[in-house]
Amino acid sequence: MIHYNYIGCDVAKDQLDVFDAGTGRFQRVANTAAAVLAFAAGLDRSRDFVVFEATGSHDRVLRYALAAAGIAYSRRNPVQTRRFAQARGLLAKTDRVDARMLAEYGRRFTPAPDPQPCSARERIAALARRRDQLVEAKACEAKRLSEAFDADVIADIEHMQAVLSERIERLEALMEQAIAQADADTVATCNILLSAPGVGKVTALTLIAHLPELGSRSPKTIASLAGLAPLNNDSGKRSGRRAIRGGRSRVRQALYMAALSASRSRRFKGFYKALVARAASKKLALIAVARKLLTALNAMVRDRKCFA
Repeated sequence: MIHYNYIGCDVAKDQLDVFDAGTGRFQRVANTAAAVLAFAAGLDRSRDFVVFEATGSHDRVLRYALAAAGIAYSRRNPVQTRRFAQARGLLAKTDRVDARMLAEYGRRFTPAPDPQPCSARERIAALARRRDQLVEAKACEAKRLSEAFDADVIADIEHMQAVLSERIERLEALMEQAIAQADADTVATCNILLSAPGVGKVTALTLIAHLPELGSRSPKTIASLAGLAPLNNDSGKRSGRRAIRGGRSRVRQALYMAALSASRSRRFKGFYKALVARAASKKLALIAVARKLLTALNAMVRDRKCFA
């Protein structure tokens, strides 16, 4: 087992604040390709481990620089690290405090190193996010259309809807192109996902883009990542109703829509009807179908087998 020297890194748009737990030193690094590459090159790949929070696009340069230098790193959920800081009584929040806290978080929890970043998968994810933004904009236009009464306004909204539909189709084509140009493993994963009932093109692309852990985690863990794992709500003699929460909302939405179609297929129809009869709730039954579908997809990708 490697005994790492944990380095906390607070990421901002313009700079990185770094705390080395081994030496107790702080340093500030410009968040530019040249400066971050030089910083990563100065680390020891045999013992250094960098911990930082997910900050959208601001940590992209850091991730690729660390991967190129062979440095282990972990990109953590900011909610988890902030709660860790609060549990330790660190109520103040500065760049230096956060960098030191992240180094301590690594030492206490020894997170597993993240996999190497994949530019092809990140391109698919970026296209998927943009598609989702346009779908949301189109839904807003549909709501405005239902409230419009002026003929010119109605015509303008309908024109905008047509434009958005065209852009969404173009982005879906770009996503398919990105899949086709990706490595053979990604192409095979897409074909495996498409073989399952209820899983269409958009769902498969969404899972590839936003759930790269598919096939490498246990059923319970993958359900938790998607926010489809029922969580207990018990205290003393009270046994509360279990409910889902957290997880990746975009993945959960895609699986819920896939479950709508899958519940009508021969493989899931009986399971769905039995749950509706027992729970008297179609929504709860569909959530259960979504989790069952996700479990099946996880096993399919793990075993590299299409749906039987």
